[in-house]
Amino acid sequence: MTIDLRSDTVTKPTTGMLQAIMNAKVGDDVYKEDPTVNELEKRLATLFGKETALFFPTGSMANQAAIKLHTQPGEQLICDKWAHVYNYEGGGVSFNSGVSCKLIDGKRGMITASQVEENINSPDFYHSPLTTLVCLENTTNKGGGACYDFDEIKKIRNVCNQHNLGLHLDGARLFNALVAKKETAKQYGEVFDTISICLSKGLGTPLGSVLIGNEKIMHNAMRVRKVLGGGMRQIGFMAAAGLYALDHHIDRLEEDHRKAQELGSALKKQSYVKEVETVETNIVIFYLNDSIKETEFINKLESNGFRISAMGQGKLRIVTHLDYTDTMHIHFMNFLNKFE
Repeated sequence: MTIDLRSDTVTKPTTGMLQAIMNAKVGDDVYKEDPTVNELEKRLATLFGKETALFFPTGSMANQAAIKLHTQPGEQLICDKWAHVYNYEGGGVSFNSGVSCKLIDGKRGMITASQVEENINSPDFYHSPLTTLVCLENTTNKGGGACYDFDEIKKIRNVCNQHNLGLHLDGARLFNALVAKKETAKQYGEVFDTISICLSKGLGTPLGSVLIGNEKIMHNAMRVRKVLGGGMRQIGFMAAAGLYALDHHIDRLEEDHRKAQELGSALKKQSYVKEVETVETNIVIFYLNDSIKETEFINKLESNGFRISAMGQGKLRIVTHLDYTDTMHIHFMNFLNKFE
């Protein structure tokens, strides 16, 4: 048995989710005739207090579409140096939208309102790109599942209002943040212009993300999705998985968070571990002592049936998820305590 903790994207559909997929009513979504997709989009738009939503095959495509909707070629967006839109979307910001990124040295992937304000280019200084968009990520991936303070998000919204900037949220793991911080979707809908929600991470579906916003900003979303190659046909099978996840897989995220915190506590006690970052949700980031070779450590885990991720700069990542059972958790905790 292999216990795969590289990501929460490795999960398989549950029995109930498979049943929902098999029973889905479908149609051609390119014609907007798939009733299950339409239901999922309406439900998420309502949940966040927005006017509309659009289903995408991937979170990266949803983010890239949002950036395209907010910007024009030659402009610039502001984001943290660890942001997914900059680090993990294949250079799509420049390729798809012709936009550059002003990278901010935030804390665990999170930036502040004052940092945003300091990095806005003067609109009168034509030598610099025009700043038009701010992208935040919650929870942060490379920041180890860290959650924004919502008061800071509201301050960033105020800065965006003062400077006429759009505000997009990469909410790939937003439901993890909502559960951990006891916040609501509507709070986020009130402050962000667009929000991308990934259904295939903590919520455990095979694929799918949804971009949410009001009609004005989302007017060309269908066209942009088409240009990016995201038009789909009977995709209601996957939308049914998303609806099932919204009904059954949100509250259980607390289990993933608990297991991650227990793993973080166990790692802190090990002599071979130099540092463990604060664990807030389902991601554990840790660093080995200098005397331990990273490749040897990962290979030993692999040979014993455990898989984790190396993120560079000595950063190792464990991600708990739907398929990581209590039995697996006890087995892995015991292994970490006995590792030599």
